[in-house]
Amino acid sequence: MTTEEYTRFINLYMNDIYRVAFSGCRNRQDAEDITQEVFEALLRYEKQAFRDEEHVKRWLIRVTVNKCKSMWRTPWKRKVDLSDQEIVSAEMEWENEQEEQLFFALRKLPLKYAQIVHLFYFEDMKIKEIADVTGISETAVATRLQRAREKLKTYLEESGL
Repeated sequence: MTTEEYTRFINLYMNDIYRVAFSGCRNRQDAEDITQEVFEALLRYEKQAFRDEEHVKRWLIRVTVNKCKSMWRTPWKRKVDLSDQEIVSAEMEWENEQEEQLFFALRKLPLKYAQIVHLFYFEDMKIKEIADVTGISETAVATRLQRAREKLKTYLEESGL
C-alpha cells in the first residue's frame, strides 16, 4: 500500500471508524486508541487485494468491531467502568434537548445492541453486511436490531420523548 493510498483511507474513514469504536467501547479514550490500532493494522496489512473502497471500509469496520470485543474481554474492562458521560455531554453541542436524550438513550443500550444500531442507522449497512462484519447470523442481527428498537423506545418513553 502506498503512502498516498494510506493517507486517503485515513481521510475517508477516520470519522466512521471512530464512531464505530465509540459505539463499541463507550468512552472517548478507548475509541481513540482503537481507531489508532485499526489504522496501524491497515498499514501492516500485507494483502493488497482490496476489491474496492467499500471493501476497505468493511474490512476496517470488521477490525474495529473485533478490537472492541477484545477490549471488553480484558479483566480490567470487566471490573472497571470509567464512563466519561459527563465529559462527552460537556464536549458535544446539541441542537436540542431531545437530541441529547437520544444520544444517552443509545448509550444505555447493551453493547451487543448498540453496535448493531450504529452500523444499521449511522453507517447505512444492510443486515447481511452487519452479519458479515460482526460474524453473527443475519437472523441474530435482525433480532438484535428489533430488540434494540424496543429497548430504545422504552428508554425514550421513560424520558418523556
